[in-house]
Amino acid sequence: MNISDHNGDLLGKHQRHLQFLLSEISVPGDLIQKLKDFQIAIPSWALGTGGTRFGRFSGGGEPRNLEEKIADVGLLHQLNQSSGAISLHIPWDIPTDPSATKALAAQHGLAFDAVNSNTFQDQPNQTHSYKFGSLQHVSKATRKQAIDHNIEVIKHGISLGSKSLTVWLSDGSCFPGQLNFRKAYQRTVESLEEIYAALPADWQLYLEYKAYEPNFYSTTVGDWGASYSMVNKLGPKAKTLVDLGHHLPNANIEQIVSILLMEGKLGGFHFNDSKYGDDDLTAGSIKPYQLFLIFNELVDGMDAKGMNHAKDVGWMIDASHNVKDPLEDLMQSVEAIQMAYAQALLVDKHALDQAREENDVVKCQEILQAAFRTDVRPLVAQARLELGGALDPLGYFRASGKRAELIKNRGEKTVATGL
Repeated sequence: MNISDHNGDLLGKHQRHLQFLLSEISVPGDLIQKLKDFQIAIPSWALGTGGTRFGRFSGGGEPRNLEEKIADVGLLHQLNQSSGAISLHIPWDIPTDPSATKALAAQHGLAFDAVNSNTFQDQPNQTHSYKFGSLQHVSKATRKQAIDHNIEVIKHGISLGSKSLTVWLSDGSCFPGQLNFRKAYQRTVESLEEIYAALPADWQLYLEYKAYEPNFYSTTVGDWGASYSMVNKLGPKAKTLVDLGHHLPNANIEQIVSILLMEGKLGGFHFNDSKYGDDDLTAGSIKPYQLFLIFNELVDGMDAKGMNHAKDVGWMIDASHNVKDPLEDLMQSVEAIQMAYAQALLVDKHALDQAREENDVVKCQEILQAAFRTDVRPLVAQARLELGGALDPLGYFRASGKRAELIKNRGEKTVATGL
């Protein structure tokens, strides 16, 4: 079965659903085009089964190298036409031949999104350990090692055509008294200044934050305020990156997004979902209304500043697929993100602004929930159809036997016991 045959089988049902939706609601004329333009990058580390400190349970057919990871993202993009970029984590995925890697990605219709540095774990033959931090470390030599690594990652990104560096630091402390907070902050900023100075003129640095883990007393870049204060010190090419799982429970992420956008400091987004902490679950699987509210602020804030929804912020999934097929999980995440975006585009902004001015709280809620309760799946599917993707990517993936084909070519599943 090919995608065309798959779409032919579903086309009549899809058209009936779409026409019914269009007869019931007012859809902006540019909504489908905006959905078609919106691309969500896939991280190279999300193509394999994730794990916890208790164990990892492979599902088989997982990519064994960077080339196979690119092929998997290419397959995903072929099905949904909305995953046209891959993000690499260095040194997990170092291209040995950048030109060949770039050419292979192009064959799959892929570009390279942000490159990600790694100073949260020690690598083989590493001179200095990051056990007590990297860019904040009391040792100047350790800080220099971490700085040099980030600059090396920038060079890898340049060779692939990337335009941004994402920095996430596990730096912090586990016990009271272990760390001088002020000195840790100052050393981190000084280290980031050296990395920032190595950025090409057309690049950006995204500074990610996280409330806790692996340190459980303090994290040096622990929240959006810490990241925001640091990127402000660095300059206009430095911005804050928001990971949905990196907040304390019940944080108002949509408010954070609104303020960062207003200040011109929202650089990128890592999409996932969570129940208890940084669970890295499928986007929209736990709190779909929150995802919609976040997109409502994104659309409103970007429109207020005349920003391009598809290009002026970096969009990426960052999830761990412990018990799901990674490709199937990514398909679900991409569609959930597209749905939240489409619902946000349906919000009657004029009516909402008027209700706010009148302090009509009930009407404000009704306007937002009317958009959220709209089944926008036909609109998302229509955007895929017009781009040449599958009307039902997950259904096609399962019916076509693609996973069995990958297992045949790459090997049967292996089960990892406890760590």
